[in-house]
Amino acid sequence: MKKYKGYLIDLDGTIYMGNNRIPAGENFIHRLQDAQIPYLLVTNNTTKSPKVVQKRLRTMFNIDTPEETIYTASLATVDYMNDLGLEKTVYIIGEDGLKEAIYEAGYKKERENPAYVVVALDTDLTYEMLALATFAIQKGAVFIGTNPDLNLPSERGLLPGAGSVVALLEAATRIKATYIGKPEAIIADKAVEKIGLPKEELLMVGDNYLTDIRTGLDNGIDALLVTTGFTKAEEVPKLPVAPTYVLDSLDKWEI
Repeated sequence: MKKYKGYLIDLDGTIYMGNNRIPAGENFIHRLQDAQIPYLLVTNNTTKSPKVVQKRLRTMFNIDTPEETIYTASLATVDYMNDLGLEKTVYIIGEDGLKEAIYEAGYKKERENPAYVVVALDTDLTYEMLALATFAIQKGAVFIGTNPDLNLPSERGLLPGAGSVVALLEAATRIKATYIGKPEAIIADKAVEKIGLPKEELLMVGDNYLTDIRTGLDNGIDALLVTTGFTKAEEVPKLPVAPTYVLDSLDKWEI
């Protein structure tokens, strides 16, 4: 196995599963910390801010990590919007973590004629919210989907994810969203920039072939699939492009 100088790491399904611990995931972070190897926790989950994620990791999963090691699709969305440089008005379907990141960056809520419509997972989703988003997109707002995850792994099973909500609006408007989160190049390039290492010295680690592993394979980064979450071991032989590595436990990875 190649030795890597830095790691991009998924959270849900890799380091923990919903509210349940994955001890090998916790151990993996501890081993990286002990070896002083840089890592960035890259998550498509927009429901929580990095500060909340940091607290959750510490209190529920025995992982104490600096806030700056957490890079969410919310932060990547803000970075993308800033790069476009349009008027700072937005209509958001999403939860507090996403809204906090966008509003703290100076964007203002606009229901009728926003420059952007940003869509993520929202457990309080209503039909009226979908209607407002549909009208705004039809009027020309930039349509952003924070991530394409159709499902969100949990201890209950696979829940509907942000990608399912975005797909509904794509059908309603007949306009394709610009996706930010894994496996898109937008979040991959921003994460590489943030960790400050060349792609060839990084390893992407995750449980979901469609998002985590494709983030690596599609963007020139080696990828380690751990079969503790979304993609199961029996699916591996049928994958269109093989991950660089496949393990059933991160305890088996030598850093």
